[in-house]
Amino acid sequence: MSVTEIVLQGEPTVTVQMRRSAAARRMSLRVSSLDGRVSLTVPKRGSEREALAFLHSKEMWLRKHLARQAPMINVDHGVEVPIGGQMYEVVQATKRGVHIEDRQLRVGGAANAGAKVQAYLKAQARLILHREADQFSQKLGKPYGKLTLRDTRSRWGSCSSSGNLNFSWRLIMAPPKVLSYVAAHEVAHLAQMNHSDRFWGVCRDLFGAYEEERTWLRVHGASLHQYRFKD
Repeated sequence: MSVTEIVLQGEPTVTVQMRRSAAARRMSLRVSSLDGRVSLTVPKRGSEREALAFLHSKEMWLRKHLARQAPMINVDHGVEVPIGGQMYEVVQATKRGVHIEDRQLRVGGAANAGAKVQAYLKAQARLILHREADQFSQKLGKPYGKLTLRDTRSRWGSCSSSGNLNFSWRLIMAPPKVLSYVAAHEVAHLAQMNHSDRFWGVCRDLFGAYEEERTWLRVHGASLHQYRFKD
């Protein structure tokens, strides 16, 4: 699938990723609920002139839709960031590294605060997700392979057919029970590689009642993608 970038002039400018797809039968415009990215899908034989005309015909709808979305948050000193479902203010510290103290996330040095916070969150996510996955794996009696962290936008975790677990490191920003539920969910796939009733039974055996945590992700999960840590 080829991708071309189109910039709609105006206030503000809007960048649109135009994707040509052999499977598409008609043009479609989509705005990601996670990060506000705009994509225009065009049939493989569709002309660029037709694509631009379609895009301009939808421009008013597009701008209204984008205006309703929560703005992106660039993490820097003075910005609050969620960790474990609690908000912490990023502040400059003289001590090297990143540490939590008095509901503050103290970051050593004046430069690259966002990147340092991201590295800290990833390290914490790896530590806690390993702990949770180990716990549920032992309870299930089935070992997993590798555990990998990604910045996935379409899912919070996955389990491969070879037993490797993948998680979004942004789960560290969610309440602890939400992170724990996702870990249990993916470990449950070691026993049931599907979403059948049997799978949900395994998930409940491992974690307990999970409805509240699933609801939290559905309602609040997209907000975790508002935070940008690097330019």
